[in-house]
Amino acid sequence: MLIFQRHLAREIYGDTLLALAAFLALFAFFDLIHELESVGRNGYEFHHALGFVALTLPGRAYEILPIAVLIGALYGLTRLAHHSEITVLRASGLSTGTLLLTLARIGSLFVVLTFLLGEFVAPQTERIAQQLRLTAKSQLVGQEFRSGLWIKDGQTFINVREVLPDASLRGVRLYDFDENHRLRSISEAERGSFMPPGHWQLSRVAQTLFAEERTTVVHHDQIEWRSALNPDILAVLLVVPERMSLDKLHQYIRHLRDNQQNTQRYEIAFWKKIVYPLATLVMLALALPFAYAHDRMGAVSVKVFIGVMLGIFFHMLNGLFSHLGMIASWKPLVAAVTPSVIFLLAAAAMLWRVERR
Repeated sequence: MLIFQRHLAREIYGDTLLALAAFLALFAFFDLIHELESVGRNGYEFHHALGFVALTLPGRAYEILPIAVLIGALYGLTRLAHHSEITVLRASGLSTGTLLLTLARIGSLFVVLTFLLGEFVAPQTERIAQQLRLTAKSQLVGQEFRSGLWIKDGQTFINVREVLPDASLRGVRLYDFDENHRLRSISEAERGSFMPPGHWQLSRVAQTLFAEERTTVVHHDQIEWRSALNPDILAVLLVVPERMSLDKLHQYIRHLRDNQQNTQRYEIAFWKKIVYPLATLVMLALALPFAYAHDRMGAVSVKVFIGVMLGIFFHMLNGLFSHLGMIASWKPLVAAVTPSVIFLLAAAAMLWRVERR
């Protein structure tokens, strides 16, 4: 790596880490304030709140890393421009294309870091954080309706009254239908536990069998129940789709497709997980025109403020297009990639305008 490339990298990395640390401290403070409302209730103590906030920080870092890159690059490049270092580089024959390629090389580290955070770190820490909070409060993992959680698995409809933090089930009802959609049986179990390699053990089961002319009730202490439902699928109740790993998203999308259910939200989240790390490169490209236009744009603090506003707008645009994609039934890839494309086109237009002048 050339001297000027190392110099640019050092400036951008340092300023980005500073911006990221500031954002994480701010979010941690507000998250802790929010958690304090629950401290002292149902066994939830202050150390539980601290642990929960700390475990959610990797997810926060994943969400705000592109914004931190934009602010860090804006600050670093503008400061270099203020000292005429960018002007010297350009006067020495450094083209815009070469500078963009240099920024892309520098940003590749942010791409990898964002991907690793979103794929491996954040899903695990988010899951542990939710389990910590639920266990401390002695609450349920999820309860989608008053009657509990409803899941369709083939010809069977599953109703679970309570899903506990260890992924065990309490109050399980299985409604089994035949191919003609006639009810064959209803099984009610007090508790269900997942037994590796791949079945559930239901305890204290009352099974009602429906024949053509009569109904029979059979009681079992324990029965084995095989289903596509497993703790990994139930984990969707612990982690929002945007913070699930690609593997878990793919698994749950396939499960929904097998049961003819809507997969739009999870497919959008899947493509966003792939596209989102590349947004860091877009942010670096967006920062460059501000460095070129230093004579006309004013003080460094003004540009940092503009960077904060652009970062917030990008974050809002990401959420907006995710919801629009679900409402309008857009192709998931289109909904996921559009915000980054809009910012990339804006960066190209700004560079063209600055170069033209």
